[in-house]
Amino acid sequence: MSRIEDFETLRPLLFSLAYRLLGSVSEAEDAVEETWLRYDSSPTRPASVRAFLSATVTRISIDVLRSSRARRESYRGPWYPAPLLADPYENPEQAAELADSLSMTSLLLLERLSPLERAVFVLREVFGFEFAEIGPVVGRPEAACRQLAERARRHMEAGRPRFEADRKKREQLAERFFAALGKGDVDGLRELLAADVSMTADSGGKAPQWDRGVFGAGNVAQVLTSVVLPFTRIAGVVEPCQVNGQPGAILRDRDGNVINTWTLEILDDRIQTIRAVSNPDKLGHVGPVADAWAILREARRTRRDED
Repeated sequence: MSRIEDFETLRPLLFSLAYRLLGSVSEAEDAVEETWLRYDSSPTRPASVRAFLSATVTRISIDVLRSSRARRESYRGPWYPAPLLADPYENPEQAAELADSLSMTSLLLLERLSPLERAVFVLREVFGFEFAEIGPVVGRPEAACRQLAERARRHMEAGRPRFEADRKKREQLAERFFAALGKGDVDGLRELLAADVSMTADSGGKAPQWDRGVFGAGNVAQVLTSVVLPFTRIAGVVEPCQVNGQPGAILRDRDGNVINTWTLEILDDRIQTIRAVSNPDKLGHVGPVADAWAILREARRTRRDED
């Protein structure tokens, strides 16, 4: 195969790896493109194209991660990974690890690790690379990589909450949730929410958000109906779909433009967490982005006129 054919075959793996390291679709895509440029300009063909490209995209991602940390620390409000509707890389032998590592919860836990810990953990625990392969990538001896992996694993296991593992049960509960939401059924929503449910949003200060979050089943049910009913009256659409491998939705305006995405985290037949991403900088890959402020103003005018 030609270089471009080799690269395109491995592109899904490279993006999937970079996204888990960076939590950003745009940064992952940039890292993949930079990897191609380095591969294309390499004077010799590597013995293992997969190893060369994986190492290159990982090193680029580590550099990006280090430079972006300061920006994320000063980020306005909660910082969440950019939503991903579908993972382009599939491997039946690593299906469980790939799916688990894609969730918002796992990606947020990865944020707590150092760049090297994160890289070693993702390469080893998610993609199944051998330590002998990982060492040259991160510039550490194999023994040090084992220590980094063990430390990262402890952090991940300590912080990881339990969530409903049965995909069918998750989807059924999400279906009931969106049906109740569409009817404005506050009591029905409350029954599907955990008593201590939380609802938070990542707007980056660039879109309307739930200030510092909404907490408790009663409060969340009330806020959801007060927001969604006026929204649907101006032809807004709540489109259920998988987001980061979990039940969720895309909210669109009447023209199909994206307002935000939601993810639902479910355990014991209850929704534990609702996370929204409304920062327009994180939604462009999902589709054309709506003017969320204009939508909010229109919904409020409609609500006042009806009252």
